[in-house]
Amino acid sequence: MNTTPSYYESDGARLAFYQNGAGLPVVFLHPTPLDHAYWVPLIESLGGIRAIVPDLRGHGASELGRSLPVGGFAAVPDAPVLTMERLALDVLALLDHLGVKDAVFVGCSIGGYVLLELWRQASERMQGLAFICSKPQADAAANHVRRAATIAQARAGEAGAIYDGMAQTLIGATSRERRPEIVAELRATMTLTAEALVAVQAGLATRPDSQSTVESIEAPVLAITGGEDPGVTAAEMQVFFAAPGGCDFHMLPDAGHFAANEQPEKVASLLAEWLRWLEGCG
Repeated sequence: MNTTPSYYESDGARLAFYQNGAGLPVVFLHPTPLDHAYWVPLIESLGGIRAIVPDLRGHGASELGRSLPVGGFAAVPDAPVLTMERLALDVLALLDHLGVKDAVFVGCSIGGYVLLELWRQASERMQGLAFICSKPQADAAANHVRRAATIAQARAGEAGAIYDGMAQTLIGATSRERRPEIVAELRATMTLTAEALVAVQAGLATRPDSQSTVESIEAPVLAITGGEDPGVTAAEMQVFFAAPGGCDFHMLPDAGHFAANEQPEKVASLLAEWLRWLEGCG
């Protein structure tokens, strides 16, 4: 995939994106605290599409911007909040910049939360939604406590230690055993500043419950969950069966939270099959 970023503007921030291939437009939204590079192995295994891969605001080569709201996260009332709404507006601005009327969307973790917001804002632009290790439920109260602690740690200058822990816990145990180098590879793309980390954690804590949104998704849904994911369970993702457009569900028993990078060939195969079916329906 082309490793040279292109840029566009959204609400005063300079945001980066990457493109690869030609064909059906497919927008890939990465998990936090990673960047577009998360998707590279999968896209190289997929082919036959126009892959549009942004760095989410504050991640990779994209600026965080200076207009984020403050006060939305009650546990840390002075924290700036990178909302799912803001991230969705950024994606829509990218589509407009590229002249793309509609597309298929693939999101992992926070990327999936953005897909749910995109459906609320612009469902007519979504041909299909693929969720990987992402759930429609709101953040649990216990997570608010952990996110507040993470924010305090980031503000104390310990973002690097946070990322070291994420690289160990969010990657599945099987992947770490089979491919130990994956830990260093993914850790190298965890480059959020402390300010961005704070805003992301506050945004995750305040994201809305989207289970009722799932019940309105008339476009086809693909849901892929990892059996070794510590934060998103198969039961939580099975809520996507409520989507009236139908849900193709898969569980990878030996994958963690970063399943699409841990098992790019497998996930690419599932995605390719679903995309062929989707295009056939069109």
